[in-house]
Amino acid sequence: MTLPASRLLYLLAFIVCVVLLLIALYMEHYMGLLPCPLCIIQRIAFVLIGLTCLTAVLHNPAPRQGKARAGAARVYGGVTTLFAVLGGAIAGRQVWLQYQPADQLPSCLPSLDYMMDVLPLQDIVSLLFSGTADCAAVSWTFLGLSIAECTLIAFIGFTLFGLVQIFRSHD
Repeated sequence: MTLPASRLLYLLAFIVCVVLLLIALYMEHYMGLLPCPLCIIQRIAFVLIGLTCLTAVLHNPAPRQGKARAGAARVYGGVTTLFAVLGGAIAGRQVWLQYQPADQLPSCLPSLDYMMDVLPLQDIVSLLFSGTADCAAVSWTFLGLSIAECTLIAFIGFTLFGLVQIFRSHD
């Protein structure tokens, strides 16, 4: 089976990222579902994946255009995989939190503005990545899956996409 050109696949991946981010913004601004800290980090991961894919589209590392282009195609696949694995780890953490008993969850965080005023940056980052009770709340589902479970599936898809780009034939 022959895969379509990398450029087309990266364009499709970029479009998927844009659509996912637009859905997140719609859910926030029109449905009133405010993102938790882990959701915001997942959005950043989607932005980074999207920017990587857009860069690959613009650069067009076509497989049959020399070793340098083939190497660039693998780098884009590697970077995409890296961001997808990191995003998937965050989404996985959020899914794990959603299945924990409520009495075992960390308390909700104060506002980011307040934390910026009173806490050192490393403490803020640590708190944001750890997740809290507000990250465990399931306020919307699609086909029985929470938003975190849906994004975990998307990150798994992007991980597989990146791995295919790394290991595809670049003759």
